[in-house]
Amino acid sequence: MAGRQAAGASPGNSGCSEPGRHVAVVDLKKKHLAQMIAHARDEAPLEACGILAGKQDRVVEVYRARNADCSPLSYRLDPEEQYRIFLDIEDKGLDILGIYHSHPTSPAVPSNADLKQAYYPEATYFVVSLADPAEAQVRAFRIADGQVTEEEMVVV
Repeated sequence: MAGRQAAGASPGNSGCSEPGRHVAVVDLKKKHLAQMIAHARDEAPLEACGILAGKQDRVVEVYRARNADCSPLSYRLDPEEQYRIFLDIEDKGLDILGIYHSHPTSPAVPSNADLKQAYYPEATYFVVSLADPAEAQVRAFRIADGQVTEEEMVVV
């Protein structure tokens, strides 16, 4: 994987992955990572949210969405906007690869509320933390049946 930089995941940083378990890899460009972080900063102190689309675990587009909760502690994609985004993704022949949201003041780990709202077990959930405003942290997780597994995020 020459020329690739792992982001947001370091050995032993979450305790979420089981030893020996296959960890999925999600590829995204630096610009996509920057777009998620910029969106989180633009919406702070409220949580930001959006959708990542692409093909074969490679992100090609970031869709900003409105947080219908307008909350610093929770997010819910605006249903009409979510529908519009889903139609655009389908029209472009892409797949929904991930859902992102921010934690304006807490770490980049899924909260209990995030676990309850993880309705897409096939999606990767990205959490953007602004707990350290100078250096945002982004981590990726698979959430299925209440179980959280950190995924490797490769920035190309």
